[in-house]
Amino acid sequence: MPLVRLDKILTDTGLCSRSQAREIIRRGRAAVNGTPCADPAAKFDPEAVSLTVDGEPIDGPGHIYIMLNKPAGVLTATRDPRKPTVVDAMPEDWKRRGLFPVGRLDKDTTGLLLLTDDGTFAHKVISPKSHVSKLYEAVVDGTPCEADFAAFREGIVLRDGTQCLPAELIDLGGGRVQVEVFEGKYHQVKRMLGSRQMSVLQLKRLRIGGLWLDGSLAEGEYRRLTPEEIEKIRPDILSK
Repeated sequence: MPLVRLDKILTDTGLCSRSQAREIIRRGRAAVNGTPCADPAAKFDPEAVSLTVDGEPIDGPGHIYIMLNKPAGVLTATRDPRKPTVVDAMPEDWKRRGLFPVGRLDKDTTGLLLLTDDGTFAHKVISPKSHVSKLYEAVVDGTPCEADFAAFREGIVLRDGTQCLPAELIDLGGGRVQVEVFEGKYHQVKRMLGSRQMSVLQLKRLRIGGLWLDGSLAEGEYRRLTPEEIEKIRPDILSK
């Protein structure tokens, strides 16, 4: 890979502007692979450097992939003038890199939500053509019957005539069900259950593809995905 100026590498992390990067480097605050460097024009391979500022590691220019346990009452959006969004709580340097949610969860829906700055990755995850499954658990007012299970397997027709892809409905008992879908229509799970006379009282997403929500994350907490976890989402389509 071509060598790149240090001030450009630092700018590409989203930490600061180009002029701010030059000032940070000239003041001796930056180190490359553990060695201080005060020359903004010094060139390195951006894929092979470990960069720190004031002793703190800085993310390289590669993409960011985040798992968030979304709390209720927060919008799945990058910004909103009146209400909190899932991006608001993210670190400022991640926001500057254009972090955005992959797909959406309704305001009152909780659970697994991915955020990234990688548009290609996001498209592959949410495209109906990719058939990446999403598993939800719901508390409902009602009890499913055999006709409901069959309707989900055949593909629910919503009250407005919208045809859904075949899905899986599982009765957990005690007013709890799980629904696995392979697309992401507007309020889809709530509308599918509602079409079978089951009102949704609570809804949580547990899994996307083969990636499960980390049970150690409290609502509102987040962490970066490992490369292995990214592959679990759907390795055959994400590797293309």
